[in-house]
Amino acid sequence: MVASHWASASAQTPSRRRGAVLERAILEAALDQLGTVGWNGLTMEGVAAGAQTGKAAVYRRWPSKEDLVADALRSGLPDFDTAPDRGSVREDLLELCRRARDAMFSRPGSALRSVIHECDTTQAERFHAVIVKGVVEPTLKLLCEVIERGMERGEVRRDAANGYVCDAIPAMMMYRSKICASEWTDRELEEMIDQLMIPLLRPDSP
Repeated sequence: MVASHWASASAQTPSRRRGAVLERAILEAALDQLGTVGWNGLTMEGVAAGAQTGKAAVYRRWPSKEDLVADALRSGLPDFDTAPDRGSVREDLLELCRRARDAMFSRPGSALRSVIHECDTTQAERFHAVIVKGVVEPTLKLLCEVIERGMERGEVRRDAANGYVCDAIPAMMMYRSKICASEWTDRELEEMIDQLMIPLLRPDSP
């Protein structure tokens, strides 16, 4: 009877987490806090409670809220490492836009937006490299790959692979998301590609 009771109690008591397992739990808790209470509401105590650990375990790894959030964002952002190849520049751009849209409205994306919108200028500088390296540069790289592949197929004019053209989609998506509160449905993405990008990329008639 005693042995049975001890086994039952042990099964209900979580084992002590260490190393990478504990760090993952803390980073996940930080993302949850950013998504629910935002940057201003996030506290190290709240993150510790969400991760079911002590506050000292958080501070031992991250001496400040800024350090913790930067690592949480790095760990949660999706990988933008492979450009879509669906046989046409239109379909490739649509797939890339869908990936970007899904990333923007994912839990890490919501966390990132709360940081961008709520931080003051000095605080935001701490996250500039995270945003540029984790989101901006990978997206622009894949856009350029899609456009250059379109050139090889003859779908895209030869001088289209420039910074202004590659900036068009991210700029439009950020503007409509932040200023107009657009959630970018599939239809809206198709309209942007068909009405903005395809005319912009199309080769001149011979």
